[in-house]
Amino acid sequence: MDNMCEDRAMAAFSGDARHRVAVLARDRVLSFELSIVHRIFGQARSAAGAALYEVVTCAPEPGDVRTDADFTLAVAHGPEALAEAETVVVPASADDFEPRNEPLDPSLAAALARIRPGTRIASICSGSFVLAAAGLLAGRRATAHWRSSARFRERFPDVAFDPDVLYTDDDGVLTSAGGASGIDLCLHMIRTDHGAAVANEVARGSVVPPHREGGQAQYVKRPMPDPRTSSTGRARRWALENLHRPVTLQELAAQESTSTRTFTRRFRDEIGTSPGRWLTQQRIERARTLLERTDLPIDEIAVTAGFGTAGSMRLHLKDELGVSPSAYRATFRGP
Repeated sequence: MDNMCEDRAMAAFSGDARHRVAVLARDRVLSFELSIVHRIFGQARSAAGAALYEVVTCAPEPGDVRTDADFTLAVAHGPEALAEAETVVVPASADDFEPRNEPLDPSLAAALARIRPGTRIASICSGSFVLAAAGLLAGRRATAHWRSSARFRERFPDVAFDPDVLYTDDDGVLTSAGGASGIDLCLHMIRTDHGAAVANEVARGSVVPPHREGGQAQYVKRPMPDPRTSSTGRARRWALENLHRPVTLQELAAQESTSTRTFTRRFRDEIGTSPGRWLTQQRIERARTLLERTDLPIDEIAVTAGFGTAGSMRLHLKDELGVSPSAYRATFRGP
């Protein structure tokens, strides 16, 4: 490896405490997915306005890397950047969609071998084929674009493949579905590192939803509600305004003047999950925000977020985040 290239990569990651993210660009990399990582992590700021991440693009060999578009990337960093990273992200390549079962290119395999143990590793879309081929997904839960489901299952039977989710997180090895779900995945990592408030600010700056949970369906039948039929937007707005109290399915359906059965079907079509699961998700997000940004007692936050009791909120946060409300506050409470 060229010592000058290695020096440049080391310099890019030196001199500050920012979390180091390396994006691995392969031949015919999807330019949209590559840019997601820079755009989302690049916007994350501390309360004092300091950048929280340093993002570097690297390749198995430094130099020009073709994209799926009509331009080429001049990538200065080689695989040495992977050895210095705390998070490695592998976007898709147009080559991934060709039906072939060849082993990893030796230079790519050698690059991945430089990743340190304990490094967080993530893929976007068909980048999960690379992680699986490298043996990084064996026995783990993973996903990819729904159109690649059959091919992935056939090629990697040792992976617990789930075709119906936006992203997965299996103990620091993460995968996402189509390109846009890479945004959700990056926001999830920021939320894990720095809490909901930081992730929500990044989402707001990018004009995207602050949180689509990983278990949400990949394929939403009606991404844009048909203007000729009733949507569920009025009901969702009403629910958020009344999150502090019990909200029933009957009340939600009444906001749209429809039956509970019709409302539930339309809700799943438009949002990709059930009304009950969506409500729980909103309550958790409300609780996270209050834990991070206020000194309210745990009992009061539980009531405000609609959980009713601190015990109920504790169970939901433990199930969703793996920590208690007090532990979450201790980790992410701002100054």
